[in-house]
Amino acid sequence: MVRDLACDDSLRELPDDRKLMRKSALTASNHSGSSTTASPPAGHYHFEPGEEMQHDTSPHEVELGGKKRKVQTASAVLCYSRMLFFQCYPTFQRFDGKVFLTAALRYFAGAPTRVMIDNTHVVVLRGTGREMVPVPEMAAFAERFGFHFVAHEIGDANRSARVERPFSFIEGNFLAGRTFRSWEDLNQQARQWCDKVNATYKKHLRAVPRELFAVERLHLKPLPAWIPPVYRLHQRLVHIEGYVALHTNRYSVPLEWIGRRVEVRETTEQIEIQLDARRLVTHRRIAEAEHQRVMLAAHRPPRGQGTLRPDPHPEEKAILATVPEIADYLTALKQRTRKVLTLALRQLLRLVREYPRQPLLAAVHEAARYGLFDLDRLERMILRRVAREYFLLRDGTGGENEDQ
Repeated sequence: MVRDLACDDSLRELPDDRKLMRKSALTASNHSGSSTTASPPAGHYHFEPGEEMQHDTSPHEVELGGKKRKVQTASAVLCYSRMLFFQCYPTFQRFDGKVFLTAALRYFAGAPTRVMIDNTHVVVLRGTGREMVPVPEMAAFAERFGFHFVAHEIGDANRSARVERPFSFIEGNFLAGRTFRSWEDLNQQARQWCDKVNATYKKHLRAVPRELFAVERLHLKPLPAWIPPVYRLHQRLVHIEGYVALHTNRYSVPLEWIGRRVEVRETTEQIEIQLDARRLVTHRRIAEAEHQRVMLAAHRPPRGQGTLRPDPHPEEKAILATVPEIADYLTALKQRTRKVLTLALRQLLRLVREYPRQPLLAAVHEAARYGLFDLDRLERMILRRVAREYFLLRDGTGGENEDQ
């Protein structure tokens, strides 16, 4: 390295033609391998039919519903036949990954021996390359279809070239110039475009992917007789307005469910809200967070009657039965509390049951006067009164010991 720097300094004192000759000589010596190490040649991978499918994602910009927005394009390619399948999603989390891979395996009508992925957190629990350990949830998903996940080494782009190469082809030939009404329209057109591309002759293959797939399909593992739908479970409390919130969207339920805890089952097409074994409400799933309200006709109150007021919460009845003096404060609390109403009522009921009546009423009246509806602060106000009125110790002379 020191010798090279000295040679560079010596060039400054030579004429221009001598400099060119000297640089040419240095370049030739470098190519001969005397001072630098040549880059290793790129590898070539050969795959047998049904051996591997490669999967990856890439962000793209599309016009959807009249608006430009970024989507996540998920792609899968069978390495032998080069059969291509892709879909687009608002986000790509573990739920979306299982939805896409299920759709891809259905499209190919079989599963390969392994699925090559990038080192993505959607699948990877820890490690990279050969040391990669998949998330148990995704490992169980792969076991259901009879394949296993593998990850390429970091920096080995050639290892996943079969799936990375089509992304520019998708962007330049499918997404360019197209507009889509909805997510359903986008993915339906994507599937139709895949059918067309897979039936087109490829010069670099000197074959049609669909014809090669006729051979590869015989080596794919058959799909299970029954494939359960991919779903996510959520626990929710029904809002005071009769809605269940999920991903900023709100789905209606019967008004008598207000304040009750429900289980929400989210699939790729539906939202199922279940109160118990016999009461179930089904909505069409909104694909992304749009702050929409979805109401079924059965949950809409009759015309002219306005919103039907549900029966009071059991906690509210218990509070009013014990201390009816705080009815006005309770009404204001229901309108101005920042907590979930059911939780706020339960906390207030606990205060009513645990603390003496007089300190409780005094603290509530003071809180109402100042418009204070923070129940944690209300409890501290009650505790101060209880400590001042009920826990004063007396000294030996019979007087109160204020220092205590």
